[in-house]
Amino acid sequence: MATTTLKEYKKIIADIPEVNDFTNVYFYVNNYTIDQKYIQYLDELSNLKDEIISKWLNITTRTYRNYKTKDVLLKDNTKEQIVLLISLYKHGLDVFTTKEDFEHWLTTPNILLDNKAPMDFLDTVSGLKFIDNRLTAIEFGENV
Repeated sequence: MATTTLKEYKKIIADIPEVNDFTNVYFYVNNYTIDQKYIQYLDELSNLKDEIISKWLNITTRTYRNYKTKDVLLKDNTKEQIVLLISLYKHGLDVFTTKEDFEHWLTTPNILLDNKAPMDFLDTVSGLKFIDNRLTAIEFGENV
């Protein structure tokens, strides 16, 4: 298993485009090598179970676990989803300050989201954008 350094993680988070910047997301996915280190970084960013993250990526839990331990070629849509999830986490940490507070919000059913948890929307690009927009609304003082 490849060991990813803190320096590599800092570069990933510094370079990753915002969720709503589709042009840069597209070019990022096509110009960077989205590989095992991105999966490992997403796994380290999240305190959530593999079953949840694999659902977001539209893959089986077993496949997700293989991606964490083996260097495999990822499909373009999986790469894009990984980049968007890391970007969403970056935004969420900026808004909530701690991973625990962000993940509490992310996993708690919300009456303003039809009693769904924000994490229930993260398995599609449009759902990711919707939740990212909710984070922006929170930044500007809306109850979300």
